[in-house]
Amino acid sequence: MDGQAPGRVTEGTADAPLPPRKLAKRIALARAACAVFGHEGYARASVDALAAAAGVSTRTLYNHFPGGKSELFRAVVTWSSGEVRDAHVATVRALLDPARPPHPDDLERDLAALARALIDVMTEHPDHFALVRHIHAEADHVPPEVLAAWKAAGPAPVADALAGALAGLERAGLLDLYGDAELAATQFTALTSTSVAQLSHYGVLPLPEAQTDRLVRGGAAAFLRAYRAR
Repeated sequence: MDGQAPGRVTEGTADAPLPPRKLAKRIALARAACAVFGHEGYARASVDALAAAAGVSTRTLYNHFPGGKSELFRAVVTWSSGEVRDAHVATVRALLDPARPPHPDDLERDLAALARALIDVMTEHPDHFALVRHIHAEADHVPPEVLAAWKAAGPAPVADALAGALAGLERAGLLDLYGDAELAATQFTALTSTSVAQLSHYGVLPLPEAQTDRLVRGGAAAFLRAYRAR
């Protein structure tokens, strides 16, 4: 995987596809490991448990991931982050199309709808966000290169897509980002979805719909009080 989908391996500087049987086994290992890491966390998950969840021997696991648990964890994190990243980026592009900016009177509604759609992605990928919860809780135990790979595979591209969409609203005369679209995107996320993620423990304990809507709508309104173009 090495930062890519589970069906790629690094050979020199190029990615090469795996043979079909090895690819299928690698995907099965990644999917099973995602659930184990999401339940147990990095520190507590054992190689024996990871192999058992995938229905393989520990020898087979090491054949596919010679670096053992740390290599498998990095593979799982980057693969699952890629899936969620694609869902988030597609949502941003669908709901905030710079070519079709919303009417000024609809801006708050549309920003709240975007935030809610991004939150819904969390409920659609429970194993991944259980993994994210453990990454935050065990950051001092997770290998630094794994943290870096996770950020590069998921959070960073999503933040870039959101910053780009907000910049499009600025060009349309709807927002004033004060020259820092990246900061505005960070604050939009913090105001609209971070509290929902934290209060629900990344979807483990879903909030009542009314509470989620209140947090999202209030966050979108607060964001516009700071960034709506005057």
